[in-house]
Amino acid sequence: MFSRIKSAARILLKGEPKKKARTPIPAITTEELAEIKQFFPREKFFIMGHARSGTTLLMRLLRLHDEVHCNYQAHFFTRKPMLKSLVDTPEAEEWLTRKSNRWNHGRDLSPLVLRAAADFIMERDAAREGKHIVGDKSPSSTIHGQIVRDTHLLYPDAKLIYIVRDGRDVLTSERFRNFVEESKFLTTEDKRIMADLKADSAPFSDGRRSIFNEASIRNIAKRWVDDLHEIDSESKRLYAGNYISLRYEDMLAQPFTELSRLWKFLGVKKVNKSLEKQLLAEMSSNPDEEWQAKRNEGIASFLPKGQAGNWRRLFTEKDKALFKEVAGDMLVTWGYEKDLNW
Repeated sequence: MFSRIKSAARILLKGEPKKKARTPIPAITTEELAEIKQFFPREKFFIMGHARSGTTLLMRLLRLHDEVHCNYQAHFFTRKPMLKSLVDTPEAEEWLTRKSNRWNHGRDLSPLVLRAAADFIMERDAAREGKHIVGDKSPSSTIHGQIVRDTHLLYPDAKLIYIVRDGRDVLTSERFRNFVEESKFLTTEDKRIMADLKADSAPFSDGRRSIFNEASIRNIAKRWVDDLHEIDSESKRLYAGNYISLRYEDMLAQPFTELSRLWKFLGVKKVNKSLEKQLLAEMSSNPDEEWQAKRNEGIASFLPKGQAGNWRRLFTEKDKALFKEVAGDMLVTWGYEKDLNW
């Protein structure tokens, strides 16, 4: 009794003690899932992939089907602050779990709040387009397997599509993206390479000079390996038959075959042969290439955008050795090389 009086007096004088951190956000339950789908019934999917792996092109192609809508970069689970930031505080937890809050039925409302927010954002767009399957594409290069775990927390019923691109082309594309944008992450050495490239590109095209430095190769190659390993393994573990992967290069080589496979995976009623012509027309345009040309024509024109195998004319022997050391085995795993003798 005495301790309760002391506690009451302390609260009266100082207020409720503040919690240092909230407990982990619980997963949505089967019952909650059934309830929320009464309000947001459209089927959901998420396109995942390392940055510069063709996620944007895949999004543009998927939504050509009259049943499928996809938009981009909501970053619900892939870039901070992310969706969970809406409730990721002790104060939000206290509010959503408060015993006097009779709307919560004794359970944390956080997963329902988050799911409803994301569902509304996606379904609003899909409703405008008159489509009943909707997804988001948000690339990420650093969070890896946690993306899949966070997605599964709220969307165990969703479907995941993971697009993979040859890590050597990912490295090359990311390097040029940073050059074109004159990224804040460029070092003094990077800026010197960029200036030399603008002045005379010939030595960078015949193996005499590298557009990379060792740190950039090791960093991006390591991120690419971690991304492929963790996202693929976690997706198989958590989503099983609701997970599918594809290679960017296969999509370029046989777009109708690859997109038909994906559309059927998403559950469309029919794939018309007329879509093949639409796919080819869409692939002939490259908005990203046009944007980069406007931003920095001198650098952008050096590298053909979106092509497979650009790395072959840019990698020096040292670049090859470094990439092979970090990511050679993963190239073999995904069928980009038969062995390490390349």
